[in-house]
Amino acid sequence: MPKTEQWQWYVERFSPAELHQHAIEETYFAGRTAFQNVAVIRTATFGKMLIIDGDTQSSQADERIYHETLVHPALAAIDDRSEVLILGGGEGATLREALRRPDVRRCTMVDIDGEVVALSKRYLAEWSDGAFDDPRASVIVGDALAYLKEDRGTYGAIVSDLTEPLADSPSNPLFCDAVFDDIKRRLAPGGVYVLQASTAGFHNMELHAKMARTLRGRYRFVRSFYAHVPAFDNDWAFLACSDTVDVAALASERIDAYVAGLRGESYFYDAETHRRLFALPIYLRRELAKEGDVF
Repeated sequence: MPKTEQWQWYVERFSPAELHQHAIEETYFAGRTAFQNVAVIRTATFGKMLIIDGDTQSSQADERIYHETLVHPALAAIDDRSEVLILGGGEGATLREALRRPDVRRCTMVDIDGEVVALSKRYLAEWSDGAFDDPRASVIVGDALAYLKEDRGTYGAIVSDLTEPLADSPSNPLFCDAVFDDIKRRLAPGGVYVLQASTAGFHNMELHAKMARTLRGRYRFVRSFYAHVPAFDNDWAFLACSDTVDVAALASERIDAYVAGLRGESYFYDAETHRRLFALPIYLRRELAKEGDVF
């Protein structure tokens, strides 16, 4: 019997009319934490994958596309990288990317689900690549909402690697006016707030546009950018927000100097990639320009 007939399948439901399937070679963990359903599997095409509430979070084959895109445009844009805050990011890969810059003196990561952090350390150690043990890392298992309320620090970059603000997501309460106010108070002068911001396909860009419209009421510069992430089988969008710096307009020379200062070899991001990330297609620009719902 051909091996394909022996495989089990992970089926990701994008919509009532769209399913994506991945052949499973091994299941390391499948269960529920206090906050969400979690699975760690190995697939035939993308290697190991982290799945939360039925949605792919990252894969061994291409997680660097997502994580380099999330972190480096924002860090390249700011002058003071000494303090960085990450909201979410349980796998540790966002932490890893931030700590590749030697001038990051401390990177604080706050994730509500300690079980996801523990599972990632056990099964997905390649993602963090030692970042959890870096003396500059401060990893807090706790509620990001409460942390933002209680914290009095300021950060050159605040990186949100939370799940999408869907009605049934534990991240939904973090996408509201009170939290936006707390985030802005925590940004140092010249700082950038960057967040993963849903999908940017022609057929599923509405949530991203709603997130962008919401944040345009709070920052002078709110720039959408996106990358195709093969394991997501989709164009994934991000937002870079600042009152002082337009991340989309960074000079190539600045990005080149920033990338040259990174520890280790980059896989995806450099000055040429930066230009491509912010070169939006007409259909997405039109959607972003529309008036519509906000959070």
